[in-house]
Amino acid sequence: MEATERTSRAARAESLVPGLRERGVVAVATSIVDNSGIARVKAVPLDRLPQLAAWGVGCPSVFDDFRLDDWIVAPLDHRGPVGDLRMVPDLRRLVPLVAQPGWAWAPGERYRQDGEPHEKCSRLLLRRQVEALAGRGFEVKAAFEIEWMVSRGDTEEFVPAVGGPAYGLSRLCGVSQYGLDVIDALLRQGVRLEQFHPEYAAGQLELSVQAESPVDAADTSVLVRNTIRAVGELHGYRTSFAPKVDPSGLGNGGHVHLSLWCDGQNLMTGGSGKFGLTAAGAAFVGGILGRLPALMAIGAPSVASYLRLLPSQWAGVFACWGLENREAAVRMITGPIGTGTRAANVEVKCFDLTANPYLLLSALLAAGSAGVREGVRLPDPVDVDPAALPEEVLEKRGIRRLPTTLRDSVDALAKDDSLRDALGSLLLGSLLAVRESEIELFANASPDEVVRATRWVH
Repeated sequence: MEATERTSRAARAESLVPGLRERGVVAVATSIVDNSGIARVKAVPLDRLPQLAAWGVGCPSVFDDFRLDDWIVAPLDHRGPVGDLRMVPDLRRLVPLVAQPGWAWAPGERYRQDGEPHEKCSRLLLRRQVEALAGRGFEVKAAFEIEWMVSRGDTEEFVPAVGGPAYGLSRLCGVSQYGLDVIDALLRQGVRLEQFHPEYAAGQLELSVQAESPVDAADTSVLVRNTIRAVGELHGYRTSFAPKVDPSGLGNGGHVHLSLWCDGQNLMTGGSGKFGLTAAGAAFVGGILGRLPALMAIGAPSVASYLRLLPSQWAGVFACWGLENREAAVRMITGPIGTGTRAANVEVKCFDLTANPYLLLSALLAAGSAGVREGVRLPDPVDVDPAALPEEVLEKRGIRRLPTTLRDSVDALAKDDSLRDALGSLLLGSLLAVRESEIELFANASPDEVVRATRWVH
């Protein structure tokens, strides 16, 4: 980071301090997301915001090696306890937190002490992926769906805070004020909320936000989840975004929506391909579809993830695509007639919110970009529940079940050269070490034991 940039960051922060103070801000938190999908935070008093913006705050490099239970995985070079990094906030996304009065938050990026980018910083990686696509004339719009469950009280057990039918109006009555407080907090924080509704499982809710640039989409995912958790605290609820909260029930997904654009045109519509896909749009989707087994080590990155990934439960466990097919791993969405140029996108359904959103979008952009570069052709779409097809039909059509264990997806990622090149060997090495350690942690655990250990982590 150059001296001129430091000066500019400090001046920008200095100009923000009076307004933040008027809004009651006392301290500013900045966070990164580690390889286990957990946001790790540092904070400073408001008066130190200019110094934070210019020089960052010290943080250990071992954040890259944290497992979900805070065990630090030993890196191959045995230098885990050695060295410091600087966590620097992006002031463009600085926002006072409505449900945490006195606090403001901004997403962080990590740099070495010499000012050079940290090789394992997933937000900086995503920025580079976006810039690489822009260099080829493309941009991507993205959004995460957020599903969560609310539990009454502070017990370690899951006690649904609300019952009632799936998607039921009666369930909305049960969380009426809580829902309003979530919506109000998000809107006041500048989140462009599109919808909010009760979901399928007991105590489960969901919301959707507008698509935006990939970096902004990942930032918004972090902010939305933190806000939901903070509002829950005010209502006496525990919040879980885990892929499994009840071993016998359905889990929380973290579906990703993507659209590819060029010169202001949405390449997911207006073409001559299936459902209006352009050649570039189809190739982008094909690149993702073909690499889903490896991508799942990033997007379904925990042992608990695979407890959610069951057929005929809208989890998208077969490597196929289809129009509005909620059982396909990749769901094509065209939107109502007349909205395609804005609404057309694909939804990747086999991911969950234990994923680092920056890392996941980086990998998805790399996979999609490789598909465009290679001119990948999509297979025929699937218009039924793949689980209902006989094995011989699945084999004939090349429709394969996605990995059923973290072990299988990690092995697929380790063999994928294009994703290795995109992530870099250092980041990939830490990521794989964390995954291997979690596999070892739960090697002899029952599903119930896995759920109990992970229910309240995310």
